[in-house]
Amino acid sequence: MPRFVALVDGEPDHRLIDPRYMPHAVRLNQCWICGQTLGAFKTFLLGPMCTINRVSSEPPMHRDCALYAVTACPFLSKPHMRRRDAGMPDALVDPPGGFIKRNPGTMCAWTTRGYKAEVHPKGDGTRGLLFFVDAPTAMEWFREGRAATREEVVEAIASGLPVLKEVAEQDGLKAVYHLGFQTGELMKLLDAFGPAPA
Repeated sequence: MPRFVALVDGEPDHRLIDPRYMPHAVRLNQCWICGQTLGAFKTFLLGPMCTINRVSSEPPMHRDCALYAVTACPFLSKPHMRRRDAGMPDALVDPPGGFIKRNPGTMCAWTTRGYKAEVHPKGDGTRGLLFFVDAPTAMEWFREGRAATREEVVEAIASGLPVLKEVAEQDGLKAVYHLGFQTGELMKLLDAFGPAPA
């Protein structure tokens, strides 16, 4: 069982995280999946929009653990899978930041040497951690439990951009400019790390 999974009535519920483990994992430099100590390189699983703003609501993990998750987790490996909300706790709160509930279809294993954890407000007035990732040393894209094609990655980015644009437009011209800049930076990373066009 992944280390982050919460127990509900003594049974693991993979849809929920144990809120006590996140600060523990960060403080002790432990993998989000297996709970063992991380080395110099850390891998984050990011949806396409998170590769633009370089933020994650989940801590880092070992690369091997990330690759296992992106191929074994039904939600991450099946683009048409929907979140199962039945039986979820009434008091469930989305993580901090702009949480997009759609299935991204394509995921990126973003490996880096560093990140910064910051406390941000949640919708219920409590606070939680967001993780701002440093530049990647490697990027590996996946869809349906296999390596994604360049075309699939570009399509996944394009399909999510309207959501980020809407938020940026509400925040003003500076935010719109920054979004355009960050999107351009991501495309440069695609050229550097792949996948290559077919």
